[in-house]
Order: sequence, then C-alpha cells, then structure tokens
Amino acid sequence: MKLDFMKYKLVYFAISLLFLIPSFVSLLLWGLRPAIDFTGGSVLEVRSPVDLKDRQDQVEQTVSAQGFELGSLQKSGDNTYIFKLGGLQQNDKEQLLQGLNQTFSGVEEIRFETVGPTIGKELIRKTLIAIFLASGFILFYIVWRFKDKKYGVSAIIAMFHDSLILLGAFSLLGHFLRVEVDTLFVTAVLTILSFSVHDTVVVYDRIRESVRKNPRVEFKSLVNKAVVETLTRSINNSMTIIFMLTSLWLLGGETIKWFVFALLIGTVAGTYSSTFTAAPLLILWDELAAKLKKTKK
Repeated sequence: MKLDFMKYKLVYFAISLLFLIPSFVSLLLWGLRPAIDFTGGSVLEVRSPVDLKDRQDQVEQTVSAQGFELGSLQKSGDNTYIFKLGGLQQNDKEQLLQGLNQTFSGVEEIRFETVGPTIGKELIRKTLIAIFLASGFILFYIVWRFKDKKYGVSAIIAMFHDSLILLGAFSLLGHFLRVEVDTLFVTAVLTILSFSVHDTVVVYDRIRESVRKNPRVEFKSLVNKAVVETLTRSINNSMTIIFMLTSLWLLGGETIKWFVFALLIGTVAGTYSSTFTAAPLLILWDELAAKLKKTKK
C-alpha cells in the first residue's frame, strides 16, 4: 500500500503552530534570561562540604543579607558550586565568602572571574551577526545548489521553525525555572541550524532527482515519494543522536545540562521539520505559484 504523507500537510502545519504560537508569545512576554556572558557580572566557584543546591533558599538569604543578588547557583562537580552574580569587586567577593562561611563552614574559593557589560554587549552583537551570516550563506548555497529559490526559501523557513521552537522553550524555562542562556546556548542554536538544513537537503536532493527522472509526474506525488524513501533514514539517523544526547543530559554535569537539552530539543524539532515542514512547504509554494499563474492568464 502506497503511503501518502503529503495529503496531511495541513495537519503538519497545525502541529507546528501548536509549538510556534506559545514560543512566539513567550518570547514577546518574557524574552530570554541572559547569563552574565551577555549582561556582565561575576562568577565565583567554591568548594563546600555542605550541599548548597539542597539549601539554595538558605544560600539566597545569605547572599541577599550581604547586599548582593544571586543570579544562579549551579553544581559543577563533587562538592563544587558556581555562583553567578552581579559585578563584584575583590573586597565584595571576600565579604561574600565570609558570609557564606558564617552560614556554611568550610567554603573555599576555587575561581573568581568578572565579565564587564561592554564585553557582554559585544558578544550579543557578534552572536546576532553569526546567526544572520549563517542563515544567509545557507540560503545562498541551497538556492545555488538546487537552481530554484523555492528550495532555499522553504529550507530557511523550516530552519527558523526549529530555532523559534528552541528559543521559545528556553524563554519558558527561563521564566518558570530561571534557566539562563549563555554562549553554550548560542553554540547549540548554530549547531541546530546546520543539523536542520542537513536533513532537509537530503530530502530535497531526493525530490530533485525524482523530478529529473519523472518530469511528467505530479510534483506532489514526487515529494511524497521522496519523503517515503528518506523517512526511515532520517528517523534512524536522528534516534542515534537523541539516544546519545538523552544519556548525556541524564548523566552529564550541571554545567552542560541545558546545553545538551537545547541540542535535544533542536534535534527533535529538526527531524520533524525536515520531513513534515520543509517538504510540504515546497508543495504549498508550487500550488500557490500555479494559482498565481492562472490568475495572470
């Protein structure tokens, strides 16, 4: 029995909207919660015999009593913890350590770093430039490779579909769980851009090959044929990545936990969009172009 995936293209678009609308609304209402990499601030890593994560409320009270604001607290290893705070001077850091030792004896400094707000703004600017450059190069390459702008535009739309879902997820996580986005998150976003397009190009290449071999067959049927032929390959390829990322998320350290989670969301979204967003967009483009052509006549 021949599977006709493309007759449900409106269902696929509706599923995408179920994730895109909350993502868009969340970004408008709350935005992302930037880490000190972007806003500027200080990182203090300490060693403590007491589990500070289990006593985070007490830690926050101690930091607040010293006149400082705690951005986040992460467990970086066995008995080691990372404090992210507003900009601290050397004497502020000493005062904070004294306060922590009064509440939890045996706290020792491992590392102390401060990022200025100017560097943070420069990093934001470079991040945006990197994303726009990557998108532009990808669009140019696909249009050149397939000799048709509909492939390039559809691939870019699918790529931003994945990015918006990822950004929306971290907007919600930032609002409800105080998860911050840092330079590792930017790395995850750029990685997902390339992964999404890579899988899309495989499907598009099969469509182009089918169109060349069967020029008189309906375009929708050729797209469906390409999807059926590449679906198993896409799922198998993605599942190996998903299994690895899930293991790393469950067993990896606190410092890479949300970086891995971002890759996991992007991989799932990219696997879906390559088949059920990028391919149907080509059919939609073709149908709209045909209607426009009839209107002009």
